[in-house]
Amino acid sequence: MTTTTTMRPEVLFGIDLDKPMSQQQLVGHNRWHPDIPAIASVKPGTIFRMECKDWTDGQIKNNDSANDVRDIDLSVPHVLSGPVAVEGAEPGDVLVVDILDVAPFPGKATSWGFTGIFSHDNGGGFLTDHFPDAHKAIWDLNGVVATSRHVPDVRFVGIPHPGLIGCAPSHDLLNAWNRREADLIATDPNRVPPLALPPEEKNAVMGSLKGSDMQNAAREAARTVPPREHGGNCDIKNLTRGSRVYFPVYIKGANLSLGDLHFSQGDGEITFCGAIEMAGYIDLQVDLIKGGVNTYGMLSPIFRSSPLEPRYSNFLVFEGISVDEAGKQYYMDAHIAYRNACLSAISYLEKCGYTGEQAYIILGAAPIEGRVSGIVDIPNACCSLYLPTEIFERDVEPMKHSVSQKRQVAVTS
Repeated sequence: MTTTTTMRPEVLFGIDLDKPMSQQQLVGHNRWHPDIPAIASVKPGTIFRMECKDWTDGQIKNNDSANDVRDIDLSVPHVLSGPVAVEGAEPGDVLVVDILDVAPFPGKATSWGFTGIFSHDNGGGFLTDHFPDAHKAIWDLNGVVATSRHVPDVRFVGIPHPGLIGCAPSHDLLNAWNRREADLIATDPNRVPPLALPPEEKNAVMGSLKGSDMQNAAREAARTVPPREHGGNCDIKNLTRGSRVYFPVYIKGANLSLGDLHFSQGDGEITFCGAIEMAGYIDLQVDLIKGGVNTYGMLSPIFRSSPLEPRYSNFLVFEGISVDEAGKQYYMDAHIAYRNACLSAISYLEKCGYTGEQAYIILGAAPIEGRVSGIVDIPNACCSLYLPTEIFERDVEPMKHSVSQKRQVAVTS
């Protein structure tokens, strides 16, 4: 009898969960800037492992209080592992990244994650006007399955993925980000939540940069909150093990960074911290396509989906159109249409015995599918939310039993 063992890839970036990112042996970063030095350089074809803290740098704890979500310091996230340089990478190339594995750290003390509803005054979320207060759910991660003591009768297979992954921007691209986001902020500078987040030196972690180099870079470095042309915080739930991603390269070495690992997420991550956030590791293999940006006309990253995702076959589908809660008509507004689909699903789940907050958390954390179903029929866009019924251990089908019960009453009376 012969046995085979799988070699663990070399850990390029290790972490200590008891220390903040700024005090790690290798210091990552929580801002985007082209001058942040790489923590390592690898050859094309290399397989390696990156360990990651959760996106809040350990601010959220495994307990039953949402005070940590309410009081989170949002100048800290997202803490990223990296950057990793790839030898031979030049601007205009395409960095090919194969995701080989994504998982929480093994062991009861570390195989858990959280979903948060952020308060209106500190982060907000897609439906913050309806859910202005902070709430939290803790999830136990058992193999491929997630369950929560805070969301009863829900059990599903996760699709682990990096919420945030991308290459470093060039100076020109960074300046473009800052310019256009500053213009947006200027249209309503006192809005809560804000329209965008400008560079902020407070709590900036800039890798191995020190002194004035660190301060100067932090003053112009971009926040990691949104997705941008380089990838970034795209929160694509299907970007899981077995996927291949193609990233445009903007600087020498590409400087790949990642973090914000999710065990599961619904399309849209609608509570803002809507995924099952976790600390863990990700195994990668990298390669290059020289001159690939022009060859393939790449304007942003492209990825090939994985064959390893869980497949659900039964869904309740909720529709939304471009009319807001006050009855105001908008023209082909998919944002409002998807918001209405989410509100419809929450209203329905409340009739199934869940609180509004539990329903909101389910839509953020479970593998729901969000779709733009119609975008041409004026004046209403139609967006739809596909809620898999197999994730529930209670009956959520409409009228499934009440019709037969009514008929039985009619017969016996």
